[in-house]
Amino acid sequence: MHDMSDLAMGYVVTGGGRGVGRAIVDRLLVQHAYVAVIERDEASLDWVADHPAGRRIVPMIGSAADEVVATRAADAVEAVAPLVGWVNNAAIFRDATVHETSSTTVMDLISANLAPTVTGSVAAIRCYLRAGRPGAIVNLSSHQAQRAVRGAVPYATSKAAVEGLTRALAVDYGRYGIRVNAVALGSISTERYEDFFEPAGRRRAAADLPGDGAATPAWPGGQGDRGRLSGGLPSLGRRELHLRRRVAGRRWALGPRARSPRRALDTRYHQSSSAAART
Repeated sequence: MHDMSDLAMGYVVTGGGRGVGRAIVDRLLVQHAYVAVIERDEASLDWVADHPAGRRIVPMIGSAADEVVATRAADAVEAVAPLVGWVNNAAIFRDATVHETSSTTVMDLISANLAPTVTGSVAAIRCYLRAGRPGAIVNLSSHQAQRAVRGAVPYATSKAAVEGLTRALAVDYGRYGIRVNAVALGSISTERYEDFFEPAGRRRAAADLPGDGAATPAWPGGQGDRGRLSGGLPSLGRRELHLRRRVAGRRWALGPRARSPRRALDTRYHQSSSAAART
């Protein structure tokens, strides 16, 4: 394997223009990385021009589910730094109930969330294998993969599929030094959530959460089953996201020098916000 300890690292983050994706991009930039950001909405990348590390950001406008766009992003990063990490963050959320929605529409909504993760994983793995180097893929899942909320059939189903995909890819490509992990986020208040939900929506979101409706992820083990504290992401506004995970003593990381797990890690996160929101 190549020794890349003295080289700048390259990453791709899908849906990195705002919210959780933007926070991940900012953290990687602090590490002096080059980051390609895939976004469908060009306006969501207006901040890049004024960012202190803007010269290390590669904006990529297009759908994260488009294989051509994903390949262009990988190639753009490879032109300036070795690609070592890919974060599949892009997702949509739309309520749908099967008694009111056609099966075709439900499947389309599931695909809209799952396809970007499949496409990004394919692009990353092909790039790593072609270059003969190890690498990491992090797929953003949700607590809803384990415990759904009402009216969220497409979202919960797609996130469960993301976790299955993660485990399968980890088994297939771990022998090449390619680590594939899933991060199951709890409820997070982001700019998009603040813009989308009115007070009535906030009350509804709170009703879907356990206990008193505070923004605590609804994972199967309850509030006491949060695993070990490891790592972190920048604050999302005034709300700091604390990362928790259940791992057998390994450190979750993006980059070629992190130890390679033999199977995908089952991760869960706890957030210390007082606002209720869905991922």
